Amino acid sequence: MGKPTGFKEFERKTPMERPVSERIHDYKEVYQPFGEDKLQDQAARCMNCGIPFCHIGCPLGNIIPEFNDLTYNGHWKQAWEVLSATNNFPEFTGRLCPAPCEEACVLGINEPAVTIENIEKHIIEHAFKEGWVKPEPPEERTGKTVAVIGSGPSGLAAAQQLNRAGHTVTVFERADRIGGLLRYGIPDFKLEKWVIDRRLEVLEAEGITFKTNASVGTDLSDDELKSFDAIVLAIGSTKGRDMPILGRDQEGIHFAMDFLPLQNKTCAGDFEKPQICAEGKNVIVIGGGDTGSDCVGTSIRHGAKSVVNFELFPQPPKDRPAHQPWPYWPMKLRTSSSHREAEHDPRNYCILTKEFIGKDGHVTGVKTVNVEFNRERKTGNATMDEVPGSEKIWDADLVLLAMGFTGPEPDNAIQALGIELDERGNIKTTGNYQTSVEKIFAAGDCRRGQSLIVWAISEGRETARCVDEYLMEESCLPTKGNGELPRR
Repeated sequence: MGKPTGFKEFERKTPMERPVSERIHDYKEVYQPFGEDKLQDQAARCMNCGIPFCHIGCPLGNIIPEFNDLTYNGHWKQAWEVLSATNNFPEFTGRLCPAPCEEACVLGINEPAVTIENIEKHIIEHAFKEGWVKPEPPEERTGKTVAVIGSGPSGLAAAQQLNRAGHTVTVFERADRIGGLLRYGIPDFKLEKWVIDRRLEVLEAEGITFKTNASVGTDLSDDELKSFDAIVLAIGSTKGRDMPILGRDQEGIHFAMDFLPLQNKTCAGDFEKPQICAEGKNVIVIGGGDTGSDCVGTSIRHGAKSVVNFELFPQPPKDRPAHQPWPYWPMKLRTSSSHREAEHDPRNYCILTKEFIGKDGHVTGVKTVNVEFNRERKTGNATMDEVPGSEKIWDADLVLLAMGFTGPEPDNAIQALGIELDERGNIKTTGNYQTSVEKIFAAGDCRRGQSLIVWAISEGRETARCVDEYLMEESCLPTKGNGELPRR
């Protein structure tokens, strides 16, 4: 513990956002640089509590108090070594994770929590700047080959861990670039893509092979896949939740994951202008989660005439609700940088979409009704009732569906490989992440359902260890929270 009184002396501070008037005209990262002296003050707030509940809150089991202490004392290289022992990609989680570790921080019981996510981000950026992040190819190869299908965070984590264990790893990606959700699901203003490319250079130098435009069943044959000693499916949860109501078939209604990737491709130089553009349009985003927020921020940057965001459920409380006590993850109101970019808060709660209005085959409006949620005393179940007389028609030239995902797409790799699904539509696995088909494993959202990037990395690491055990009868890869990595 670097400074025993640090949590008393320093208030929680996070990086400032760039001015809204500036950032809505570009796709650069929203947050401004944060000085190292300020960061060390924030690291000093870590209490070195007897039981670090932040470990429990982090799906990776990051060794948080230790890298906080090292950061406070200016031991940046050691801090990076501790952080990278449990997290393959701190540069992703440090930008994108909602930080469940901070919600579990002991200081957070009655004071603002330690800024763990921001410390994490700056540790890894310092490491890249100093040249400490170097390729770590295995000392020798096992002779075993592994195919990883999907190059999102779970696939990349699994690939790096398996490669470190000495296996020869090939990552197949159906898109034209590597990165999966990171590449085409996250706007550049939250994750500029040079951050991904920088990491991919390291992974390639470690010996991992990447192949793009490779869809299972078409570009990638069954015979080619069967030649591998093991296969890891990390194909994500990409089947968007639809809204099959009257007028859904009209033009101008799109899934968020059709809209957002096209903007990312535009930023990459593939298009001069987004193929689905919000410029000058009344935009309605249906869905109040992170993806909906990303649609709001992107639409504002397009120059939308107006942006409205619908959420079916009531507005969450601003503070932790009583029935979700520390250290549990609370369902409370969270306002993103995209929400703050709108002239007025675009969010509208307890809104049920009833019909899409249109003219000449194109959407012109959305018909809604307000709803109320009531909990039955006997059963405790909540019922949703429409509020009489609350019907309303909203102007809309572009509607974006951002209501989450129902599972992996069942008609590609899953169908081609004959993989069994569970009752939720996700890939069914045993306790060791193995699917119903011999030598095929699954990791990430396709197995656990739509979740966080930090969970995807954790699943990739855990699956890699199980694959290593399958191939070698024992594994040299670390368990959760254990950063040691023996060589074969």
